[in-house]
Amino acid sequence: MKTSRRRLLQSSALLPAAAASAAVPAQDRTASTPSSLYASLGIKPVINGVGVVTVLGGSLMPPEVVQAMEEAARYFIPLPELQKKVGARLAELLQAPACMVTCGAASAISVGTAACLSQGDPAKLRQLPGRDGIRYEVIQQRSHRSGYEHQMELCGAKIVTVETRQELENAINERTGMLFFLNKAEPLGQVSAEDFVKIGKARGIPTMNDAASDATPKENLWKYTKMGFDLVIFSGGKALRGPQASGLLLGRKDLIEAAQPAMSPYGGIGRGMKVGKEEMVGLLAAVERYLKVDHAAEWKLLESRVASIRQALAGAKGVTTERHIPVIANELPHVTVHWDEAARGLTAQQVGDRLLASDPPIQVQRPAKGQLLISVWMMRGNEHEIVGRRLKEIFR
Repeated sequence: MKTSRRRLLQSSALLPAAAASAAVPAQDRTASTPSSLYASLGIKPVINGVGVVTVLGGSLMPPEVVQAMEEAARYFIPLPELQKKVGARLAELLQAPACMVTCGAASAISVGTAACLSQGDPAKLRQLPGRDGIRYEVIQQRSHRSGYEHQMELCGAKIVTVETRQELENAINERTGMLFFLNKAEPLGQVSAEDFVKIGKARGIPTMNDAASDATPKENLWKYTKMGFDLVIFSGGKALRGPQASGLLLGRKDLIEAAQPAMSPYGGIGRGMKVGKEEMVGLLAAVERYLKVDHAAEWKLLESRVASIRQALAGAKGVTTERHIPVIANELPHVTVHWDEAARGLTAQQVGDRLLASDPPIQVQRPAKGQLLISVWMMRGNEHEIVGRRLKEIFR
């Protein structure tokens, strides 16, 4: 009886917050909107000033994506058949030869690598990560190393790093199974995307482009396959605003067909990389929505948020701001804040800590000493105004 009474009291305590949250339409909720779910776990939602990053949950799914996932959850369906039908529809939308849904961009790297190394041979696929008879070397530029190499190495790949075009051509041999390109690192490397593709074509080696965070502008979704990359990867839970645990693998039909049995529900090397029916249809709904969105209107909204934060800091002594658009990856308006840490007696770490101590907490990037980088992309409602006011208070 005591246990039942305690549970009743605990549930009753959450009712006001739950009712308040339910009264606010999903698209209007902000970090300030009460959440009975997170409150019950002792977690505070944050204002996202970082952008579409995995550590904060990627992005937020629009109502049409959630609705598609809810409907998918009500039925049993043969997953291999759904994967092929959804993939065909996505390939049509994204002007690609073929496509499949993965359980994230990292999983797309793994199953794509498995497809290239096994060359569509079921026996070789079952053998991975064994290397006997496998073209197991993957070549990438040294400046493109980022930690994602593990996703290739679990397939048995050996990573070979190069710097110049000549080194790349010299490194190709009878053991080379794939050339890997990290799209966001293109400005850092000596071999351009176009030259990378040309070399792969000339030597008969498949090329993979990890463009996980580069779905903006939307034309990027077909830019790299049309450029000639054999496989291209996008995150499903970032710019596309699909389920966070989803990704896209686009490209050559034979390689996509070779990648599918490398992943659950088959027994391939990616058996643990399960994609549910909900993620498949959710990502399809997200792509369909993304291609219809008025991106010009969205850009104008982001510009107004950037201007608002900059205006809030206009009178802060020793503090300067600028509008910043990354050269590649998340090519949207940001705010950069600069100050002299010694002159102000305030470090970027301290400012970041004070933002996190706010209510609601605010997360931003600290790319350098005396510098903040603020993404307004995933902010909602008046959150940009809250960020501007809080920064003004801190620098006051």
